[in-house]
Formats: sequence, C-alpha cells, structure tokens
Amino acid sequence: MRYLRWRFRHHVNGREVTGEAPWLIVGLGNPGPQYAGNRHNVGAMVIDRMARDAGTSLRAHKAGALAASIRLAGQPVVIATPTSYMNESGGPVAGLMRFFKAPLERLIVVHDELDIEFATLRLKRSGGEGGHNGLKSISKSVGSKDYLRVRVGIGRPPGRMDPAAYVLKNFTATERAELEFLVPEAAEAAELLTVKPLNDVQNVVHAR
Repeated sequence: MRYLRWRFRHHVNGREVTGEAPWLIVGLGNPGPQYAGNRHNVGAMVIDRMARDAGTSLRAHKAGALAASIRLAGQPVVIATPTSYMNESGGPVAGLMRFFKAPLERLIVVHDELDIEFATLRLKRSGGEGGHNGLKSISKSVGSKDYLRVRVGIGRPPGRMDPAAYVLKNFTATERAELEFLVPEAAEAAELLTVKPLNDVQNVVHAR
C-alpha cells in the first residue's frame, strides 16, 4: 500500500519552506502529581515513556501542553500531554494541531478505556467517545471524531463503584506490575500507526 505523505508550508525569514507534516500523538490525563498514578492518566504515562525512549523531555508549550518533537521511523512526530484537566483537553490539542500544522489524519490520541479489559489494547479511528470527557472535548474542539485512538483498557470498576471515582484512583500494586509491559506496548502501537495502515496495526496489536 502506498502511504499518503501530507505536506505543509511555513515561512522562515520571509521565505516559504515546505516539508512533511508531523504526526501528533497526544496522551490524556489530569495535570499534577496527585493524579499521576491514576487510571485516568495512563495515556499521559504512555507519552512519558515515549519521551524517555527518545531520550528527550516534554517542555511547556503555549498551546497549553507539555510537548516534544521527536523522529520515529525517520519522520517528524510531536508527542504531548495537555496541561488542562481531562474535560478541557480539546483546546490544547487543537492548538497543537494549528501550531505544528498537523492534519486530523495524523492525530493519534492515547487514552484509558473503561469498556476494555485491563491490560488490553484496542485501536480504532472515529466512532463514539464512550462517555470519555477527554475525547468529547477533543472531538468538539477539532470539529471531528475522525482521528486515531489507542485505547488502553483499564476495565470496569468493581461492584457498584462509581466509574468517575474509579478512574481517579491509582492503579493497584498488581496492576502497576502489569503496566511495565502495557505502557511500552501502547507506545509501540502508537508508533506503528505512524508507519502502517490502521488495519495492519490492528492485526498485530489485537492478536496479542
């Protein structure tokens, strides 16, 4: 299959420069150390892992995010986590897309998913948000649901626990041990989406 190569234009010292548009990989979570270990922050954990693997660190960006520019498989990629709360993720994502001239087709959102068993990854493009406020905010701000998602399963809450409370609790010790494998796998899935068609990556990831 022939991959689409998106192009962008910008000006440096008054001169137009063309180049390949970057991918934008965004991991969702809430800001601050009190939320860092929450189930709701697993998307941000994946971005932190990608930054570490790339030997870089995320820096504050005026769009309202922590971001870094890296290269994966020889192409430009921006990795980022919004510094807003989860339900306001859309503004920073839209701002990053404008700043880096990343098209919707190259937006990948990594997020927690209640309706998927813990430690399971599922990939898709478009579709509903399943009640996820971060996704709802992004869809509204970018004007479309047609972006790629890396859905990291956290499972349903036990008993009658409120899902809103469940996602804001830290992973258990047993779950944290599994995260040592899950987070790198999610990072790898996001990277694969930048070089292969969705169906091909689904065949690999969903078979695990």
